[in-house]
Amino acid sequence: MKRLFTILLVAALAMSASALFAQTLVYGTTDKVTDMDPASAYDFHTWEIFQNVSCGLLQYTPGTTDLVPGLATGYTTNPAGDQYTFTLRKGVKFSDGTPFTAQVVKWSIDRVAKLNGDPAALVTQYVKSVDVVNDYTVRFNLTGPLSYLPQLVATPTYFPMDPKVYPEDKIVKDVSELNGGEIAALGPYQLTSFKRDEQAVFQANPNYFGKEPAVKKIIIRYFADATTMRLALERGEIDLAFKSLNPSDIDDLLKNPKFVGTKIPGPQIRYLCFETSESVFKDKRLRQAVAALINRPEINQKVYLGHNAPLYSMIPVGMSYHTDAFKTVLGDANVALAEKDLKAAGYSADNPFTFDLWYTPSHYGDTEVNMAEVLQAELQKTPLMKVTIKSAEWATYKQQFNNKQMPVFFLGWYPDYIDPDDYTSPFAQTEGSKGNGIFFSSKAWDDLFIQEQQTTKDATRNSVFAKLQQMWTDEVPTAPIFQGNLYVFTTKNVTGVKIGPTLIFNYNTLSFVTK
Repeated sequence: MKRLFTILLVAALAMSASALFAQTLVYGTTDKVTDMDPASAYDFHTWEIFQNVSCGLLQYTPGTTDLVPGLATGYTTNPAGDQYTFTLRKGVKFSDGTPFTAQVVKWSIDRVAKLNGDPAALVTQYVKSVDVVNDYTVRFNLTGPLSYLPQLVATPTYFPMDPKVYPEDKIVKDVSELNGGEIAALGPYQLTSFKRDEQAVFQANPNYFGKEPAVKKIIIRYFADATTMRLALERGEIDLAFKSLNPSDIDDLLKNPKFVGTKIPGPQIRYLCFETSESVFKDKRLRQAVAALINRPEINQKVYLGHNAPLYSMIPVGMSYHTDAFKTVLGDANVALAEKDLKAAGYSADNPFTFDLWYTPSHYGDTEVNMAEVLQAELQKTPLMKVTIKSAEWATYKQQFNNKQMPVFFLGWYPDYIDPDDYTSPFAQTEGSKGNGIFFSSKAWDDLFIQEQQTTKDATRNSVFAKLQQMWTDEVPTAPIFQGNLYVFTTKNVTGVKIGPTLIFNYNTLSFVTK
């Protein structure tokens, strides 16, 4: 009898340990965190963290573009469309116990505007002031009518932060700089431990106003390269891998029955940026020459094994108002047009146009160096152009494009909000362009952006975006290259991956399959 009791006890302990382990999901990525501050962060992965430890006044239903109440229960607008009044949830608290109120919302928005970090234009271009009507009512006074403020308040730049934790007068680089050494959470998870480029640990937030997550603990492991991350998945060291795997890894894993691959077709795009105000690319003829020489189908096949699609506009295929303007006007590998522009600018085979092409080696995955090398070869199809490749890691890369130190460089874009404006104004409207190192400015362009931003009439917006896309092929502040697909791979016991067109990855939809 004693022996039977011992066996049962051991079995019970084993089951308890298994149940406890099942509460922890390990997620691998090659991506990096930038500043742990929504007033400064403007990259995919850091936004992903804030989307799980915090929340917007409105939020998206996971996997969809449907906006639903978040920290606000609803909103109203005035007849002119330049005031939005939000009614807030009552009784909500940060994970440290600080009450969530309208004063917190105002403080957070005012802080973003004051600190003027990379994403500040998402606020300053549109929001004139924020009024506290009462403890649970807050009013946004806008610079003009705006149809997509609801989408903006669902972005991390608008997320309320705890005034007791975040300093009012400086941008926070690391969690250790916060009062208390931890982000006070409003979302489903708390970030309880963070070691940059090594590991982030999340625990379910007991103060979260919504449904409790099925997975109580999530660990993110940061990998230096895609090959190491793939091996970790195959060895069972991680349960989930996301951003970014090599194209050959994607091919192999899709054929492996041990894993579930989820393809996320979507609105992520890659493109070249030109510093248009002071660099050699101040001359638009040189920008156009580079854009004409890009061979998009070749890049897609040689670098990405056909997993992406050539893109001929900054507005992705499938989104309203897209046109293939670059294909029609400039084409691919158009050496004749490039040489015409280069000769008009004074260059020849004896005096070639010489410049540095910059890329960042890990932020967008291991294939980035290959894309730079393929593009270098394409640009040097003409003897009138000579290109040197240079690279810098993401933190330095950002500093350099903000300081106008790179004449031409690769960037990628994941949507802030699902609207063609989000793929155009951040690159060619005066304020937004600064934040992406382009520094393009034109009153005629700014007026067009204001026109499309302040109307809900489809015919007007269609006309404006058609004109902007045509103008883009002449001024070329950026040159689109491809529209990409993302892949998430999980072990077979993980379910609940719901990443839709917004590309928001909500950890609280994840769960383990129970047998």
